[in-house]
Amino acid sequence: MPKATPITRNDVAQYAGVSTAVVSYVVNEGPRRVAPQTRDRVLEAIRVLGYRPNATARALRMGTTRTFGLITPDGGNPLFAELAKAIDKEASARGYVVLQTSADGDPVTEQAKIAELLVRQVSGLLLVAPTEDPDLTEVGIPVIAINRVLPTVSSVRPQYRAGARAGVKHLIEHGHRTIGLVIGGRGTGGRAPERELGWRDALRQAGLEDGPIARARFSRQGGYDAGRELLAATKRPTAIFASSDLQAVGALRAIHEAGLRVPDDIAVLAFDGTAETEYSWPPLTVVRQPLDRMAHEAVSRLIDGEDAVQALTYPTDLILRRSCGC
Repeated sequence: MPKATPITRNDVAQYAGVSTAVVSYVVNEGPRRVAPQTRDRVLEAIRVLGYRPNATARALRMGTTRTFGLITPDGGNPLFAELAKAIDKEASARGYVVLQTSADGDPVTEQAKIAELLVRQVSGLLLVAPTEDPDLTEVGIPVIAINRVLPTVSSVRPQYRAGARAGVKHLIEHGHRTIGLVIGGRGTGGRAPERELGWRDALRQAGLEDGPIARARFSRQGGYDAGRELLAATKRPTAIFASSDLQAVGALRAIHEAGLRVPDDIAVLAFDGTAETEYSWPPLTVVRQPLDRMAHEAVSRLIDGEDAVQALTYPTDLILRRSCGC
């Protein structure tokens, strides 16, 4: 079959009885005003003929591609997948498209991905938990950091310390006195991560000593290795607070392989709250990150602009399930 001839701007102009310039003004929403009746005729012609403007060319003429670049540290992590979905939903509602890529936890790769997205002329960047402080001096477009604070751009993140404190406090209310911690390495400048500080806050407020700490990657394997380490500790904990869902899932396997029962022998509570935790066994009690709210704020700031650099935090939710004994 012969290929259908594409509908052109000339076809629309002829159908509507106007000039091609008027069609351009309607499609591009300017630069000149078009009388309402004339505009309606052009829009009707576009509908009837099935005209599809060149979106890329139009975006470049208007100085924006209405596209955001999203860089996550690990595209396979359910947390970042759910966050990306929330960001895409918010952006789509505002007429924007999201290009997502992963830095694989490597600062050099992250900087290269930033450069690649800038070549594609994205309208803004969303950097999720950057591995280091990336060089943003020549970016020239709005940037928002998510789940980490950067010195030169605004950020949105959960209230890590308060959320961790609430989760560990709940374990203490179940009667646990030795609560182990599964967490990543030290934070920027060697400081303890906020989730570790929240764990300590709850223990101090209850007059308890620190339980054993196992530092591991934010992955299922990392959680599995950390779980085995904690179970082998001289003073084995009766509860574990894992700083990510994936670590908690890995710890569950270690506990099951040791012939122990959750929560009867050892309770487990995780930070993140992705859907994966609803289907572990037993279902995990979690401190849930406010992903929808953070996505809304991040996208709104990229589109609407902001008056000053701010580090915004949002409260978490404690979701009670079987793994803590509830």
